[in-house]
Order: sequence, then C-alpha cells, then structure tokens
Amino acid sequence: MAPTSPELISPRSPRVSAARRLAKRNFRGKERLFLAEGPQAVREAAAYGSTLVELFTTVEAAERYADIIGEARAAGARLHLAAEQVIADISTTVTPQGLVGVCRFIDTPFEEILAARPKLVAVLAHVRDPGNAGTVLRCADAAGAEAVVLTDASVDLYNPKAVRASVGSLFHLPVAVGVPVERAVARLKDAGVRILAADGAGTDDLDDELDKGTMGGPTAWVFGNEAWGLPEETRALADAVVRVPIHGKAESLNLATAAAVCLYASARAQRASGGCRTVTES
Repeated sequence: MAPTSPELISPRSPRVSAARRLAKRNFRGKERLFLAEGPQAVREAAAYGSTLVELFTTVEAAERYADIIGEARAAGARLHLAAEQVIADISTTVTPQGLVGVCRFIDTPFEEILAARPKLVAVLAHVRDPGNAGTVLRCADAAGAEAVVLTDASVDLYNPKAVRASVGSLFHLPVAVGVPVERAVARLKDAGVRILAADGAGTDDLDDELDKGTMGGPTAWVFGNEAWGLPEETRALADAVVRVPIHGKAESLNLATAAAVCLYASARAQRASGGCRTVTES
C-alpha cells in the first residue's frame, strides 16, 4: 500500500533539483539522463531493461497507477512520493499526470543498427521541432520500421517534448543520434538499402513508385526540415526524390503526416507477398 503522505515536501530537495535540471539539454548530455512523463512513457521505460532510474509520483497517481508503480519497483527504480507542487516543478507539461521518471539514455550506435540489416529506416535530417521528431518516431514504430536515425543537424532525441510525442515508441525500436546525414546515407547504401528522400518538389510520385513495384526492398526514407524541406545536397544523395501526391486542394502535408504516408507505403510494399498486417481486430 502506498504511504498516505509525500516523502518529498520541498521543491528545493536535491533530488528534485537534479531532476528539474534535466529539462535542459546540456544537463541531459552531462548526466546521460532524461525525463519520461506520464503513465505510458513511464510504463514503457520500466519495461525497457534497467533504464528507469527514479520515479517521482504523487500519492494519488501511485494509487491510480499501482501496476506501473509495481513495474517500476521490479525494474529497480528508486521511488519518490512527492507533493503535487514537486511534480509540477519537475514536469515540463502544463497539466502533469503525477508520474515523472528519470531514465538513462537508450540510443543505439549506428553501426549496431547497420549490423542488424534493417529493411525500413526513417532518417530525420535537419528536423528541428521536437514534437515532429517524436511523432515521426511514433509513426515509424507503428509502420514497423526497424530503426530511426537522427542526424547531427536534428533536434535532441531526449527533449521532453520529443519524448512525450513519441508516446512510448522511443523505447520500442533502435534510435541512433548525431550521425552526419552523408555518413548515414552512404553506410545505408553500402548495406543494400535504397534511399528515398521525401520532398514536396520531388521528381518521382509516391503512387508511381508503388505502381512500378520498386518499393519492396530495404528502404530508408530521409525526412527534412519542417519549413524548408531537404537541401539540394541532401536530395542529391538519394536514389530518388519522392513527393506525396496531393489529390485534393491542400497546399501541402506537414512533416509527420507525410512521414506516416511514406513509411506505411513502404511497409505495404514490403509485406505485399504475405498481405498487410492486421492493425486492429474485431
């Protein structure tokens, strides 16, 4: 049974101060720790080996999410019962859900990803918005991609907004960080992966690529900046520059939506011989 009163009273507690600093990138890099907020992220962190180091929770959240508290304890995390003000002080959200975990970095070396010979990869080049980065990671997970690569010009994987936007998918598939886009593309090509650059001004149409039957093999999609897409030098690295067709009157698609369309198109093509995987069951 959870204690009835918080053990951490003051937001100035050293443990609270240490957790609060992880909202800043330089402290995350120095400590190699990041924050995971909310029940879904904390549950996934607890299930991911020994990555969950500490868990701050209100008494109410500890009672509501007793199963998650149990999983956190089983994972060896140190539990801190805290006042709501303490959680609000650590949290980076407007309406905290009462659970904030401190986690170890979990990114995967790029060479390990290559050694696994992935068939579907999302490469985020020059993606600066953490919400978009997290959402693309979630889309990649949902589409069955086997890895995500964030280039050295992209946002920090462990930005709290990116972690939240991934809705736990950060813990589901290998993610490499800080890889120069030129190196990422060259090494993927060496591994037999076809490189497709997603760009609204692409010369190739996604529907045409599907009709030609060219998308069934190992594929890496390169996604660019939210505002200005991919620079010419990055597009030149790709085997094809592909646009998502706009059949209606919309001016364009946002990054995460375009990424979802592209990744699912590849997933469908790669599964064609065995049929599409069922997403939901009645």
